[in-house]
Amino acid sequence: MTTRHWIDSYGSIPSDIEPDGFRSLNVMLNEAMTGFADKPAFRVEDRTLSYADVDLLSASLAAFLQKAAGVRKGDRVAVMLPNVLEFPVTFIAATKIGAIEVNVNPLYTAPELEHQLNDAGADVIVVCSESMGTLADVIDCTRIHTVISVAPDEPGEASDPCAGHPVLRGKAITFMTALAKGQQLVYEPVYPSGDDLLLLQYTGGTTGLSKGAALSHRNLVANILQFRAFLPDAQRPGREVVVTALPMYHVFAFMANFLSYFVIGAENWLVANPRKIDTLIDILETARPTVFFGVNTLYAGLVNHPRLKEVDWSRLRLSGGGGSAMFEAVSAQWEKATGNFIREGYGLSETSPIVSFNPQSINDFGGTAGLPVPSTDVKLLDENGCEAGIGTAGEICVRGPQVMRGYWNAPEANKQAFTPDGYFRTGDIGVFNDKGFLAIVDRKKDMVIVSGFNVYPNEVEAVITALPGVRECACVAVPDEKTGEAVKLFVVQAKEEGVDEETLIAHCRSRLAAYKVPKIIRFVDELPKTAVGKILRRAMHEVS
Repeated sequence: MTTRHWIDSYGSIPSDIEPDGFRSLNVMLNEAMTGFADKPAFRVEDRTLSYADVDLLSASLAAFLQKAAGVRKGDRVAVMLPNVLEFPVTFIAATKIGAIEVNVNPLYTAPELEHQLNDAGADVIVVCSESMGTLADVIDCTRIHTVISVAPDEPGEASDPCAGHPVLRGKAITFMTALAKGQQLVYEPVYPSGDDLLLLQYTGGTTGLSKGAALSHRNLVANILQFRAFLPDAQRPGREVVVTALPMYHVFAFMANFLSYFVIGAENWLVANPRKIDTLIDILETARPTVFFGVNTLYAGLVNHPRLKEVDWSRLRLSGGGGSAMFEAVSAQWEKATGNFIREGYGLSETSPIVSFNPQSINDFGGTAGLPVPSTDVKLLDENGCEAGIGTAGEICVRGPQVMRGYWNAPEANKQAFTPDGYFRTGDIGVFNDKGFLAIVDRKKDMVIVSGFNVYPNEVEAVITALPGVRECACVAVPDEKTGEAVKLFVVQAKEEGVDEETLIAHCRSRLAAYKVPKIIRFVDELPKTAVGKILRRAMHEVS
């Protein structure tokens, strides 16, 4: 049986948490809204909601959903919003009546949206006005009967949610109208248990149609407590200030930025579009955050911006990274600018999401995703299904209270997703060192096999990103007559200084085995990314 050899590195961290210490997430949310009633909960530009405001508004929306839209316990409510104030209000409203939230990417195409709404069986959707056209294209092929439109820049009562989309007439109202109607109604509170589902978080669908990770109250409560145990100095009740630049419809920001900090009374500044770096820096200047989370590409964009030095970082206690591999070169630049290294973690939608994180005791960037969090078992399996030893790569398999019960309505997928003894197969390749720190080598499906040798893109990308003149890069496998596969590299050059192919090859040859050196190099203006900022390697094959 797997032993938790990482426990010796825990120090004062408890080896286990009590996931049933709270009956449900509702209890944690209610305690926060009562205990921090007068404190600011969320800010967007010049709009602020206190914890009491969130409680009041979510109660009105809960009443509308339950009494006017007919939402009952266990019904699915789709939420297709960027980082706006209506997002947390909608989620908390859904929890009050025992509904299940379905997070939807506002950038989805019509086929992607149709699949997710039908797979989840959603009856109601809260959607940003910019996505109403996409919804209109598919609504007749779904069971959606109520559409609540969010138009942040328009006066809610004056806007017509159906403008230009007559197919939505009779189904769509504005968010403001829903709140006004809900104020005249009273919802009947629902008291879920830890086993009740809370969230359907859809995976990216990298191997076909996306699947909904079915996450329960207990899953998310456990992950909040696991994260808190690792970083108590950055979880001070009523004192933290968070800037949320990652989208909350993604599980990383949903749990790390939103839930884990809401329940301790933090002040959260929401950023709807982090690609507008100047606007993001304006917010960072004003907020002076104590906590900031990002993915590698977001941090890289910030450290390459000349205005980053204008921000006062004196209050920053935690710079968290995840979603994809963090590169040492980027962390070094961030630490030089802020005095704070990037503390990396690892997780997935299916694990609520945190599996491992670098605890508070770590004082510098170590190139690992940290230690497994409390109450978590992790084992690495080789290609023969045997447990890999220390220092040997294997597929990361996870068991713990934060692991989903399974994919929504996907019994066949669930058979393949779990080992016979109940570990979730992540599809990621990792290596443990003797102290229990887990290094993520790469996605199993992204591995390049050159003449029978395994090449992990993350390793190659980390080497190349450290070269001056490279802003970001990505490698993929391409067919090769001699070696079966070869490494193809895409490079975005830094604006202030470029780099040529000869320099790149020489740099790689000095630091990588010959079979890992890219055979083909293409310079591009940008790399395709997900909304979170993760590089889409599968889309690189379409880049010329």
